[in-house]
Amino acid sequence: MTDQAQQPPQLPKLPTSAIDTEEGLQATTQSWFEYPVKAQPHHTDYAGIVWHGTYLTWMEEARVEYLRSIGIEFADLVALGCDLPVVELSLRYHLPIRLGVSAIVKARLSESKGVRMNWDYEIQSYDRQELFLTGKVVLVGVDREKGKIMRQLPPQVQDALIKNATT
Repeated sequence: MTDQAQQPPQLPKLPTSAIDTEEGLQATTQSWFEYPVKAQPHHTDYAGIVWHGTYLTWMEEARVEYLRSIGIEFADLVALGCDLPVVELSLRYHLPIRLGVSAIVKARLSESKGVRMNWDYEIQSYDRQELFLTGKVVLVGVDREKGKIMRQLPPQVQDALIKNATT
């Protein structure tokens, strides 16, 4: 057997520069959107600790609600042929959340440049004394029909992001 036969198949290395091609749209927000959650039994393992994937669900719920609050309905994105898949994800778990504990998921669009959207997250206790998680997520606009990165986000999305941006 040759060395090449023993090597696992490699995914092609695709350039991410296509994500950053649109210079026209740049939006950032400094204020946090807050979304309350409570650890229910189906969120936890047998020890009563919130399962790590639950945090991702809560983060996505907060992001969808934030976008809704500024006039971007996810169903409208789908109707416009736009999808916003996660292309990068980084989480740091600071403290576990236990069954029955309520928390605040804080989300903000830290930067939107072209079709790339950078999000920051914090999950804190209601009294803001405990930090459970910090995270960063990057989304890109993808044409649902073609399955390719869009050249620009739909105008309705761009307008809503710019309207709600602060510098």
